[in-house]
This record gives sequence, C-alpha cells and structure tokens, in this order.
Amino acid sequence: MRLGAHCVDCVVLLLPTLLIPFLYHSVTPVATQLNQVILAFGDALMSFGVWWAYTAAMLSSPWQARVGKRMCGLRIADYDGKRISFGRASGRYFASFLSGALLGIGILMIAWTRHRQALHDFLAGTVVATSE
Repeated sequence: MRLGAHCVDCVVLLLPTLLIPFLYHSVTPVATQLNQVILAFGDALMSFGVWWAYTAAMLSSPWQARVGKRMCGLRIADYDGKRISFGRASGRYFASFLSGALLGIGILMIAWTRHRQALHDFLAGTVVATSE
C-alpha cells in the first residue's frame, strides 16, 4: 500500500521536477563541460528541494499525507495520532535516506515491526495510520 502511494507521488512530482529544469535549460546556454556539471548538480538540488518541500508541507498539513498516501487512505501521525510539525516532517524526510542507504533494511523493517514502522518512522517518532 505504501509503495503504491509512493508511486502516485512520483507521478505527481514528475511534472515540476522535469518542467523546471527544462525551462531553465532552454534559457541558459551551456558552453563548457564544467557548466554542464554545474547545471546537472543544480537540477539534482532543485529536485531534492521540491521533494523535501512537498513532503514536509503535505505531512504537516491538515491532510497529514502526501497525495499518494491520502488516496490510499493513509496518514502520518505522531504516537498520539496528532499532526506532526513541519520540522518533524522534514526530519522524517531526511531520515528516509538513511532507511534506503542501509541496503533498504530501514524500509524493510515495515514487515516485522509492531506498528509497521520504517527506520525513518522510528527516528521521527511517527506512524503511518489509516485516515479517519
């Protein structure tokens, strides 16, 4: 269910993460290989920023979920079932990289933990709950 929700979010963010670099590249001449490297780094940084802002804003909003989780009837909450702050949502987002970096074990933890929490959920003090 969570994987399907993530796929929906990938589709939602496909347009801005492709459109913004396309528009920037169309007005920015690339003369050297160094400029190409700098532009590629800028593209990656922009994509990272869009994902972070989208994730943190949506998880800390009254929806408590990105569009994909919302469509699947899921939401992110603290241990008391309450909405999390923008800062906690940001921490959860950055901790998700650690979950993936550990050979995906941090994500696979969902299968054997009591409340189906990934490593980034533990680190942020959050759970994925069903919408009310």
